[in-house]
This record gives sequence, C-alpha cells and structure tokens, in this order.
Amino acid sequence: MFVLRSLIYMLLAYMLISSLLSFLVGDSIKKVPLSELVKEVKEDRVEEITVMDNEILAKVRGEEKTLVSSKESEISMTEVFQREGVDISNLNFEVENRSGWKAAGEILMTLLSIGMPILFILWLFNRQGGGGQSGGIFGFGKSTAKLFIKGKQTVRFKDVAGVEEAKKDLEEVVDFLKHPEKYQKMGARAPRGVLLVGPAGVGKTLLAKAVAGEANVPFYSMAGSEFMEMLVGVGASRVRDLFATAKKAGKAIIFIDEIDAIGRMRGGFDGGHGEREQTLNQILVEMDGFETNTAVVVLAATNRGDLLDPALLRPGRFDRRVVLEMPDLEARENIIKIHARGKPVDSKVNWKTVAKRTVGFSGADIENMLNEAAIKAARENKAKIDMSDIEEAALKVKLGAEKKRNQTEDDRKMTAYHEAGHALVNYYEDLDPVHRVSIVSRGLALGYTLVPPKMDRVHETKSRLLKQMAMAMGGRAAEELVFGDITTGASSDISHVTNIARKMVEEWGMSELGPINWGPQIDPSDFGRNWIEPANISPEMRAKIDMEVKKLVEEAKKRAVTILKTHRKKLDEVAGVLIEKESLDSEEFEELMKK
Repeated sequence: MFVLRSLIYMLLAYMLISSLLSFLVGDSIKKVPLSELVKEVKEDRVEEITVMDNEILAKVRGEEKTLVSSKESEISMTEVFQREGVDISNLNFEVENRSGWKAAGEILMTLLSIGMPILFILWLFNRQGGGGQSGGIFGFGKSTAKLFIKGKQTVRFKDVAGVEEAKKDLEEVVDFLKHPEKYQKMGARAPRGVLLVGPAGVGKTLLAKAVAGEANVPFYSMAGSEFMEMLVGVGASRVRDLFATAKKAGKAIIFIDEIDAIGRMRGGFDGGHGEREQTLNQILVEMDGFETNTAVVVLAATNRGDLLDPALLRPGRFDRRVVLEMPDLEARENIIKIHARGKPVDSKVNWKTVAKRTVGFSGADIENMLNEAAIKAARENKAKIDMSDIEEAALKVKLGAEKKRNQTEDDRKMTAYHEAGHALVNYYEDLDPVHRVSIVSRGLALGYTLVPPKMDRVHETKSRLLKQMAMAMGGRAAEELVFGDITTGASSDISHVTNIARKMVEEWGMSELGPINWGPQIDPSDFGRNWIEPANISPEMRAKIDMEVKKLVEEAKKRAVTILKTHRKKLDEVAGVLIEKESLDSEEFEELMKK
C-alpha cells in the first residue's frame, strides 16, 4: 500500500514537472527535417550552426528559436552545404565532439534522471521506517525503543510520592532484578510483567522510570502506538527485535506506555485490525517464551485496563496488576513537597492547607499548579512564591485563566445572582465550605462557585446527593426568583443534575423503582467487548425510569427555590457584594453569612 502510494506520488510529480518544462520551453526548440534546415540556411535566416555528432542545432536570426535536426553519421555537414550550394562563410559554424566532459555530463544527467526518483523512494521508506533508529528501508522491523543506559536514570523511589502501596509491590521486582539468583535458588519464578493501571496523571510512567533507576539496569521505553505501521507485520517484527535486544542485555526492563493501543481485545464486529492483532499475538508469544533464568521484566501502563485482552492479563504474562488512584490528602501533601523542591516558597505557605485545597488533583495537576505559581511569581518580580500565587495557579489549572469579558450591567447582575444562588443553597444545605465565589469569567464559564471537598470521600449517601443536586440548581432557582426569567447559563448545572439523577435511578437503586440496575450493562461472556441493554426493558418501564429522573430533578429545584425564598435578603446581600467586588473568598463569604 505504501509503495503504491509512493509510485503514484512520483508519477504525479513527473507529469507536473514535464508540463512545467513544456510550458517554460514553449516553441523555443523545434525539431525539423534536414532539408528544411538547409533551406533556412540558404535563405539566410540562420546566424549560428553547431554540429554535435549526428545532431545539428541552428539558431534562427533575430529570434529566440533553435532548429534541431539530425544527419547520418558518415555524412559531413560541410559537404551537405557545398552540395546544396549554400554559402556558410557568414555563419558562426562550429563542430563539437560529445566525447570527454560533455559526454560524461550527459551520462551524469541521465543517471540523475533515473537515480533521483529511486533516491526519493528510498527517502520515503526511511521516513516511514523511523529513520536511523529503525535502520531505514531494510529496518522496518527494527525496534524504535528509546534506551536509557544503565546508571543514567536519575529518578528514584524517593522522587515518587503518593503511590506508597504501588511502590511496595514494585520493590520485589527491583530486588529480583538486583539479585535474581536468590529467587532462582528457591525455585521461584519472578514476575514476567507488571501492569500499571490508573487515571491520567497519577504517575505511572514516573513510577516505571523509578523502578529502572532503583534496579540500575538498561531501560527500554516505547509507546504502544510506535509498534504500528501501515505495512502489516512490521509491529510483530519490532516486538521480536525489542525483546531480543533486551534478552541480550541480561537484566533489563521493557516499558510499554499506553499499551491499550495494541493490547485491546481481539475480534469484535469488524474481525479486528490485522496489524494490531499480529503485534499483540507476538507480545503474547514473547512474554510466554521467557526463559526461567532471564532477568527481563515488562512494565506496561494504561488508563483503560478494562479494554485489554484477557490473554494479556493471565498469569505468566502480566502477573501483577498495580492499581494507582488519585492521591488522598497525605499523598497530595507529599507530592506537593517533592515538586516544591528547588522553588523559593514563602515560609507562610502551609502545605497541608494547599493539600486540602487540591482535592481531586492528580500528581500531574499538582506539578502544573506549582509551575504556574512559579511563573506568576516570576512575572510579578517577586522574591518568593506566596499563597496568592498558588491559589491563582490552582484556579487556572482547574478552571482556566481569567478572562475580562465585555458584559453589560444586566449580565453582571444576572451572573452575580446565579452564583450567589449556588453559594447560599450550598451554605444552608450544610455541604462543604464555599472556597470562592466569583463573577470573573474563567474558561467557558461566566462565573463560578468553587466548593472543594473538605475531605476525601469513598462513598456518597442519597441524602448528600440530593443536597448536591439542590446546590447545582441554586443558580437557575435564583434567576427565576429574582428576574422571573431564565438564562442559558445553567446548561452545565442542568446536565450535572440530570446525570446524578439518572445514575441514582439506573445504577445506584436510589429511587422508588428499587435496587435494580436499569442502565447499560456489560455481557460477562463477551469479555467486556460489547455494551448491551439489559434484557428487554419495555417502553412502559423506560417511561417510568424517565419519570423518576424528572421527579428527582424537580425536587432538587424546589428545594433550592425554598431555601432562596426563605433567605432572600441574604441572597440580595451576597449578589450585591459580588457586583461590587467581583469575588469573595471563604473568609469573606462566611463573615457575610454570619452577620
């Protein structure tokens, strides 16, 4: 397929160049019979004649035009002109020999005209095959893995925080790579592969680098997508080359990032992708074919563990599955301290307070937050990073940068009452404390009410979910109560509330329909490949489910309206301060509410 496409490109290029040359040359060169050329000379229309072997070039007098003709090799052009009685004494008559440099030049031009397309094809093959790393046209099947040489890895376990349980699981892998003979003496088989599963940004790749740094062995890193090429069979060949290279090193770690790109379940409605399935099959064969005394461990990372083929997860291949989760309070504090190294931070900054502020942040979010704080402090020529820099950076990471929109006073008033409605319902429903209320636009939102969880929660109760839904409907309720009209600003709130209500009915059994899962389910016999609807839900039951969802949403809105009617004066007061100051932090809001 690739070769055919390259040939088509070459043909098109040749046609384009030919057309361009014919357009540029036009009628400047004209091939004529020898008799016509002699006639032109006899009529004194030619000012210069050049004879090159059997070719005659005649330049027409007063025109940018050249006549080209040919003669037999044994005939002399001078004799032809004498026989025809043509006087050539007034012409610039030259006889040139093609031999020597000119002949060599013509040969060179011929070779270039043939060789350039061939070189172009070779260059395209080289680009497709990965350049020097893959060996060019003859190296499609060579591995493109990046090698981190033994002893050059600077990341250690001390540089990774928030994943203590995962580090303990991997310490045995490190010990095996350092002392394989200890386990071989006991007849133990070391883990062939370790799969790191978790959401984006929790440190899967960083943890793999730390394992390589601790074990002090060669580390071969490759993304799952790098195995794939248009040519079928290249991925499998690269897998073979990668594993062969690692085995030659003796002790080594192979790290495959985003393995779901090639490790997805085989089969399906379309029969699977041939190249991907061949690559996966080769990985399965290579991992199962490790010798007992081979100290090569495969680490892989993915945030879609549910999509992987069951054959990849069986014992003997990926023996261990290490699950990484979003960091809790203590883990966030440790991550913050690691990323704060080397940054001048004000002594008044309390890392425990920052950790409480960053509920729901991944390790990557925290690193980005501290980097943005450092950038802000440097931009403002501060000596140290203070709490205001960190607070602004946290808002920027989660909500986006501040935007000064040209809003009318009516728009600002509408936004102020909308956000005040959220904040008041949250306060009187006794949910988590309001951290900040603002009518300053960030990202796509015209304003925001920030309520980070006071603590990490594993479960949510029905009563708390109903309170959260009422809080989300507080903005729409305030609009109706104050202005007697509604806006499009509540679209994300409505979507959020509807999503919670539907999950309460369909998945969590928190409605009058009982503890039954009415939502989409996975067919366990299909290895999680296809999502299907549960067994024949009737239209009547579907209508009942929709009515339950509607009932929960309407109850949440009524709950919000009741609270705001009861505390209408406080709503006006908070909205008024927002119009004046644009933002209220937690202390200012609490003081305002307790007056």
